[in-house]
Amino acid sequence: MRFFLIVFFTINIILGFSQKPPHMRKPSDSLKGEAFLNTVEQTLKLFYADYTNDLRYDSIISALKYEQGEIPSFTDEQICQRLQKMNEMTPFHLECNQATISTIRFFARERRSFIRIAMGRSALYFDMYREKLAEYGLPIELRFLSVIESGLRPQIKSKAGALGLWQFMYKTGLYFGLEENSYIDERMDPEKATDAACRYLRQLYGIYGDWNLALAAYNAGPGTVNKAIRKSGNKTTYWAVRPYLPTETQGYVPNFIAAAYLMTYHAEHNIIPLEAKVHNAELDTMCLKEAVHMNTVAKLIGWDLEEIKSLNPVYKTTYIPKTKPARCITGPFTQITMLVGLEDSLYKLEKSIYNPDQVIVIQQKDTNSIKSEDSTQLFEQQNSDGDSTKLPSKNLQYYKVKPGDNLKSISLKFNVTIQQIMEWNALRTTNLYVGQKLKVYSDEVIAQTQTTQTQQTSTPVKPPPPKKKYYTVRSGDNFSKVAQKHNLTIGQLQKLNPGVKVSRIQVGQKLRVK
Repeated sequence: MRFFLIVFFTINIILGFSQKPPHMRKPSDSLKGEAFLNTVEQTLKLFYADYTNDLRYDSIISALKYEQGEIPSFTDEQICQRLQKMNEMTPFHLECNQATISTIRFFARERRSFIRIAMGRSALYFDMYREKLAEYGLPIELRFLSVIESGLRPQIKSKAGALGLWQFMYKTGLYFGLEENSYIDERMDPEKATDAACRYLRQLYGIYGDWNLALAAYNAGPGTVNKAIRKSGNKTTYWAVRPYLPTETQGYVPNFIAAAYLMTYHAEHNIIPLEAKVHNAELDTMCLKEAVHMNTVAKLIGWDLEEIKSLNPVYKTTYIPKTKPARCITGPFTQITMLVGLEDSLYKLEKSIYNPDQVIVIQQKDTNSIKSEDSTQLFEQQNSDGDSTKLPSKNLQYYKVKPGDNLKSISLKFNVTIQQIMEWNALRTTNLYVGQKLKVYSDEVIAQTQTTQTQQTSTPVKPPPPKKKYYTVRSGDNFSKVAQKHNLTIGQLQKLNPGVKVSRIQVGQKLRVK
């Protein structure tokens, strides 16, 4: 969805610049290159700000004149009427009985904070859930199942060993293709685990033909549900079988109904969602050609390490291994865009930090001397105490931004990091304009990374031109999936296929992937 939005806003920007007739259009009316990309990026940021701060619940709370912290109460009849409205829009049968009403009242009184937190986290996952559920033809209300399973926390592990947003046991995860090794556990991968959960739930519904029984089987296992069915005299509905189920499973469906009800009618119950740190619409993905530590990513572009870890829970540690197909890193659009532009620098920095044999040779013009230092020490020297502005003032230079410049090219020119330039100039974004003056603290140091003497003396061989490669779109594919299959970002795939409509690719269509 987020990629369709990017295309949508890009088109609108282009249309906006082309509204004037050609004879009235000034040269500044058409933006090109970096300026155009900067305009698109700023437009997207404004959109995200509006989209992620949608406060429609405010009007409901204001209309009902709730005081802060007030816990409103409703009659059984009012709750049942709301459940009936929900029933009209779903194949689920959200029963209104004493068990569900008492559970709803308990959640509305004692689990208000839980619903607030889940509402905040839902911004990161629910759009993806809806897409996956629609792909498998499942009711979108199943997104609430993950709420009672994990509270929308991908790294939570139960006492029994179930893990992830959908709480898969190890063997069940393997059965549905979720890989685990020393570095990764795909039960914690939001998208892959959701795909597996959809397949499992579809399978369970195929067995029982009743969504509530399917949920019970998801919780307790089909074997336990089958025993309860026999004890009930072969009844085929959850509520008839419920007395014969384990105590935990007896409360499972009422908990699901309560979560679905309160996340639908949270405003009416004066429950204000916790603010979402990141919205699903803001995310993008980059697949990595080499193994990388998250610490390297954090240092290169100044991205908070804890946010990297939280948005990439599939990795057990901060190490992202090299695999086939390639492993990917997910993050906000701004960070991923910056990382894509610095991909070569990322791998060089990774090797310089974690390969002790690598040496950086530094030549200083003012001394005619050459000294070798461990590259890790050099990096720490540049970022000592997390404050690179402490360099002596005699090293201060001013650089005037020229056409075609960006932070990457300027950082390479002065042998400093992008984060340092942003700190020295109090930049909040990576956007620059021609003529802008930037402070740069530099000794005009020339840095060169060398791995072996052979590499230093060998004559570079010009690589052959890349061969074009095409992929035929299959059933179930979308633009995002095709990009991920071939280790590309959405932007890279679009660049290879100009004129292709992202939202309208068709089975049998050929897309260039190389």
